[in-house]
Amino acid sequence: MSIIDPYQHIVVEHQYSHIFTVTVRKATNVTKGAFGDMLDTPDPYVELFIPSAPDCRKRTKHFNNNVNPVWDETFEFILDPNQDNILEVTLMDANYVMDETLGTSTFPISSLKLGEKKEVQLTFNDVPVIAVLGSGGGFRAMVGFAGVMKALYESGVLDCATYVAGLSGSTWYMSTLYSHPDFPEKGPKEINQELMNSVSHNPLLLLTPQKVKRYIEALWNKKSSGQPVTFTDIFGMLIGETLIHNRMDTTLSDMKEKINRAQCALPLFTCLHVKPDVSELMFADWVEFSPYEIGMAKYGTFMSPDLFGSKFFMGTVVKKYNENPLHFLMGVWGSAFSILFNRVLGVSNSQNKGPTMEEELENIRLKHLVSNDSSDSEDESQHPKGTENTEANQEYQNSSQESWVQRMLMALVGDSALFNTREGRAGKVHNFMLGLNLNSCYPLSPLADLLSQESVEEDELDAAVADPDEFERIYEPLDVKSKKIHIVDSGLTFNLPYPLILRPQRGVDLIISFDFSARPSDSSPPFKEILLAEKWAKMNKLPFPKIDPNVFDREGLKECYVFKPKDTSSEKDCPTIIHFVLANINFRKYKAPGVPRETQEEKDFADFDIFDDPNTLFSTFNFQYPNEAFKRLHDLMEFNTLNNIDVIKQAMMESIEYRKENPSRCSVSLSSVEARRFFNKTHLNNNLT
Repeated sequence: MSIIDPYQHIVVEHQYSHIFTVTVRKATNVTKGAFGDMLDTPDPYVELFIPSAPDCRKRTKHFNNNVNPVWDETFEFILDPNQDNILEVTLMDANYVMDETLGTSTFPISSLKLGEKKEVQLTFNDVPVIAVLGSGGGFRAMVGFAGVMKALYESGVLDCATYVAGLSGSTWYMSTLYSHPDFPEKGPKEINQELMNSVSHNPLLLLTPQKVKRYIEALWNKKSSGQPVTFTDIFGMLIGETLIHNRMDTTLSDMKEKINRAQCALPLFTCLHVKPDVSELMFADWVEFSPYEIGMAKYGTFMSPDLFGSKFFMGTVVKKYNENPLHFLMGVWGSAFSILFNRVLGVSNSQNKGPTMEEELENIRLKHLVSNDSSDSEDESQHPKGTENTEANQEYQNSSQESWVQRMLMALVGDSALFNTREGRAGKVHNFMLGLNLNSCYPLSPLADLLSQESVEEDELDAAVADPDEFERIYEPLDVKSKKIHIVDSGLTFNLPYPLILRPQRGVDLIISFDFSARPSDSSPPFKEILLAEKWAKMNKLPFPKIDPNVFDREGLKECYVFKPKDTSSEKDCPTIIHFVLANINFRKYKAPGVPRETQEEKDFADFDIFDDPNTLFSTFNFQYPNEAFKRLHDLMEFNTLNNIDVIKQAMMESIEYRKENPSRCSVSLSSVEARRFFNKTHLNNNLT
């Protein structure tokens, strides 16, 4: 007989609970990332969190400046076995102001049996750093890179990229893409269609008196405000009117809204600072542009984009101008075509085709930047080729270099230097390093003293000094007394933007480069530019895998080549390079990877040469692409990229495995590089850092 308590209204059922025990033992190779480690060694601790537990959050003690901490701390949680219990493990870095999260991993507690003990190794931030590179090559590079980016975007590879770096023609596509109001919500497919329509018109149509008058007025305002003006300004307007005509007032800073939440990869653009009396192949400083800063890694000097072009003295802004529009920078990034503008217009000797761009560039290197054009063999009276507008063509036929265009330019500058000298055509800005003190010159890499000279193989040393003219004076400093500096197309030294992503702080694991550089023929070896990049990297003691040009003799022409670092001390921390070249091989047979072409129309569309085309449709100097030519080149590079997507994904997987064993490719502390500066830091303030 049971006795009922009159106060009892509810019967409580007894439930079992579980005690979950966690022991945090140790961590190895704790990193804040390549750049973060240089600024501050981590002070790690671990935080445990089970949302369903009553005492849900616990943490270990922290260790100061210890990348391999050993805790051996044990914690207990009371769990309801009827719930889905998940343990969240967060690796933290203790700081004075706010602690920083280094990575989070989870473990499903329900995967354990009651009473089971299990040792689990967790990996935090198992993500490789991937960079996509595009070379120069005029509209050929721009159109080819458009196809590449479409393939990378739609395959999901672009979502995995940290950086997209471009040079000359590739920067024009990047500018078009990143300045588009619908990107990245709208992908390259629709934007490329707009681009195809934009480049189907002859650029000479923009040289009407009305448009040139507007250009001149804009330049006059710029000149009268105290800023230097060269023909690059006009060329930038022509490129801008062609590619971004409905957003000519946009700036580089405006791109920040596209990437401020990591919506897409960080875009990096480049040009060269050169000396007027030295060949740029011997001396050139690489200038880096991003939506956040502009500067030169060689000197450690960077500024926000809105300050580029302003007057500086001893690191302080003495006169600030409005931020230069994006089209001005587009003109600077592709200023080889401004310097060689006669070739852009198609002006050549009627008896021959005139020199190729490569020959022209060799002339620049031999004669230096300020050489006079009077010795050129081109006949200035020849009509521009391919002009469809009769009125514009007749205007040009009735004009010489002393035409109304030049007279208007001469009125602006007071003489003909703007058009007649290469210096007048190169870009020019106020010297932002005016008045700074430069100390002894060091190689670019902050790791230079840490990398043993003995680690460089003998054959690499021999290759580095094979041509004493190449990069012979790259360690020379900028002239801090000059009030203005010249900035030109980076393709005038070598045509791939590797210096942008070889900076040690970026710790890049995988480089996917696309080379659209001109070659003598379609069957020519495609390694000229990447071999120059390799030599430049070795001279600056930057990790770079060995580029074996003999692979061309062994394997012939391919759509892409993979250069992996050897398992040696000299290449231990080198990135893997997948090097795509401009070649029409499998595209002739397949309209998509694994899908053969069937109709004669499909076969005819894909049956074309690039450098052996007698019509030179894909010439570096062709600035008008009919729709079919655009689609051929665009679709070729889209196909080549997709046809090797498994090669890319395999390299990505290998990079992930490398990251598991080596969390950072650059593990140096700030103390090892803090003294390696070109300038006296006491002369700098927050404007230039």
